[in-house]
Amino acid sequence: MTEASSARSTRRPHWRRDLVELAAMFTAVAVADVVANTVAHGPSGPVLLCSSAVALLATAVFHVWWSRRHENAPPPTDTGATAPSPAGPAPQAAGQETTLWRMRTTVRDEPGSLAALCTALAGQRVDILSLQTHPLSDGTVDEFLLRAPGSLRADELTRTVAGAGGAHSWLERADAHDLVDAPTRMLGLATRTALDSAELPLALRQLLGRCTIHSVPARSLRGRPLAEQVPTEGVLEEHRMKFRDSSGGSLTIERPQLPFTPTEFARVRALVDLDARLGQRVPPRRDVLTLPEGNEITIRRADTSDLAAAREMHDRCSPRTLALRYHGPVGDADRYLGHLLSPRFGRTLAVETASGRLVALGHLLWDGEETEVALLVEDAWQQRGIGAELLRRLAGMAAETGCESVYAITQASNTGMVAAMRGLGLPLDYQIEEGTLVITARPAGLPARRESRESVRIQDATGRR
Repeated sequence: MTEASSARSTRRPHWRRDLVELAAMFTAVAVADVVANTVAHGPSGPVLLCSSAVALLATAVFHVWWSRRHENAPPPTDTGATAPSPAGPAPQAAGQETTLWRMRTTVRDEPGSLAALCTALAGQRVDILSLQTHPLSDGTVDEFLLRAPGSLRADELTRTVAGAGGAHSWLERADAHDLVDAPTRMLGLATRTALDSAELPLALRQLLGRCTIHSVPARSLRGRPLAEQVPTEGVLEEHRMKFRDSSGGSLTIERPQLPFTPTEFARVRALVDLDARLGQRVPPRRDVLTLPEGNEITIRRADTSDLAAAREMHDRCSPRTLALRYHGPVGDADRYLGHLLSPRFGRTLAVETASGRLVALGHLLWDGEETEVALLVEDAWQQRGIGAELLRRLAGMAAETGCESVYAITQASNTGMVAAMRGLGLPLDYQIEEGTLVITARPAGLPARRESRESVRIQDATGRR
């Protein structure tokens, strides 16, 4: 039987249905007649009418409540097995291992280019968590945060993107910190920069990923010009950005593995401009500690305003103490203080006595992915645990900023520095070259770095480490 004949048969009138409808109509008329006679002639007619009205009103209210409760309910689903849609990938099984990836690729600036790329990723069961676009003159750089099946290799993902029209692709592992959206991340980085001058290099590294930042002062310690003249608006090259530093120097950022985009350049320039407008700033936190013998000391952040007090402390230190700290001629020690106390190159902790005299300095100097720590404690205040306390706080600061390792350069005879580094309770590496000892500490679980330590011996822009 065809569908047309079946429809005609269902619409064909039947005499039994007509009889049922007539019987229902006669019954309704009889009931209505009985109710009318009861209301008109019975003693309880008004009571019956009021009861009927109340019953009808309650029924209406219940119907409205029930319909509103279920009007947004999802439609019932079939409990039977359903086949997945052929237009899209099957959902990932619960508990399946996944991997977060950050990916950049360049696509043609044509309608449908991004759609083709997204379709190809969906075919590999890759979930796109976020997407940022960086327009260029000849195309668009799309930056993705992806959640891919753990079994999908990096080369397979790259081939998929290339097959969908992506060019110059770049891929690296991501973590939970990358799940923050771009506006929220920029606000957080701007807040960090506004609170502390030393945060600018760290904020730039977090914004751009793996990169090298060179901060060059305007002049060397001997007065020789160092920094090149950078235009006010900055310079954008393929793998390099240059900005003018607020102190007259220059700030250069390099990233050989990935070209910079105009969008990244604009974000970095906004942070650099914010830092220049606010000027030098250091958090005002001060911690008061009591030494074992009962003397109170204050530990706080230091900056270039402490230059005069630091020079006075140098005058009170013995030549041996200065030589252990600066690894060179004692007469040149004062020349490095302006560089060391500048928040642009790191963080410095100062220790003051109850009378306000400066007796110790601890420096945390940015050095790419590593961080150098250095201590100077006045002779009369040594062997009291001040150096160990400073080192512990500096290592904590380095860990908070995400530095992979912390190293100290000293002489092999400096047993005090060795003891302080061992007191951190971290895995240590020791390297001795011609009487110079390099002690490297890194958080537990991180693999040891296999590169040579040539970068440790490279002189900075001031001519001295």
